[in-house]
Amino acid sequence: MTRIGITTTVPVEIILAAGHIPVDLNNIFITSPEAGKFVEAAEEAGYPRNICGWIKGLYSIVVNRDGNTGDGIDKVIAVTQGDCSNTHALMETYELAGVETIPFAYPYDRDYDLLKLQMEKLMGALGTDWEAVAAVKRQLDKLRLKVAEIDRLTWEENTVSGFHNHLYQVSCSDFNSDLTAFEADVDAFLTKTASAAEYTDDLRLGFIGVPPIFPDLYPYLETMGARVVYNEVQRQFAMPFVTDDIVEQYRLYTYPYGVFGRIKDIEAEIERRNLDGIVHYVQSFCFRQIEDIILREKLDIPILTIEGDKPGKIDARTRLRIDSFLEMLR
Repeated sequence: MTRIGITTTVPVEIILAAGHIPVDLNNIFITSPEAGKFVEAAEEAGYPRNICGWIKGLYSIVVNRDGNTGDGIDKVIAVTQGDCSNTHALMETYELAGVETIPFAYPYDRDYDLLKLQMEKLMGALGTDWEAVAAVKRQLDKLRLKVAEIDRLTWEENTVSGFHNHLYQVSCSDFNSDLTAFEADVDAFLTKTASAAEYTDDLRLGFIGVPPIFPDLYPYLETMGARVVYNEVQRQFAMPFVTDDIVEQYRLYTYPYGVFGRIKDIEAEIERRNLDGIVHYVQSFCFRQIEDIILREKLDIPILTIEGDKPGKIDARTRLRIDSFLEMLR
């Protein structure tokens, strides 16, 4: 089976229906103990310093220091519309290294026919059809319901940490490249959570924006008496929608289309989850930093915007800003 790298969430049902293995390059990068070295390797290969650390990590995960392809990735599906604006150049550097790339684009206006066409082109490139994709979707729908239960337990029963809420939802982009093992892990976690003690944090936070490059953000918040009970983008990766139409499913997915659709989702979850404040994470040198202007204008809730560059622990300045924000909320 071919290992297909993905640069962000794509219709994973198509990859699985074609008999291939999806590999979210972001998850491989950020969970590696060598994450910082991957960024350095990309800079040594010529990537500018003022380019997003995630993009540099994605490059080095696939292309080794000697210029050969690495980590067993055979092809990469790169999202050319609806994600990072630097993905075009990332694709070109992949191709320079001999890595086969397949483009996929989310139409900005959520046009149903254009999205369906993109999905059909991806099916043609990987070798599958609608019937096989629909069968995989039915299988994944059951698994996604279990992950949705982890999310519910986080904000309604208060028995799941913000980090585990993040972890299981963000993993739904590729299901850790092993559906059977991932479902067993989810089942075991739900069993464990059934007898877990209730969290008693006095502050309930939302986390919006791309997943953080800081591995210790969630634990730090909890040591300060706050817990993330809403992970915006990670929840979208887990596809919390009930629909039999797979094209509609990826139309409802808010992340690739624009900030105003995201705002409607965020506003609904602020009320439903009774949030006290929001942490907005922005990545250095990312165009999405500009959206912070709109989010602050439209969302009627205290917002702390924090910025990250390279993988590593939260710096002292950011910790101080988090502490002050939490004290202000109290």
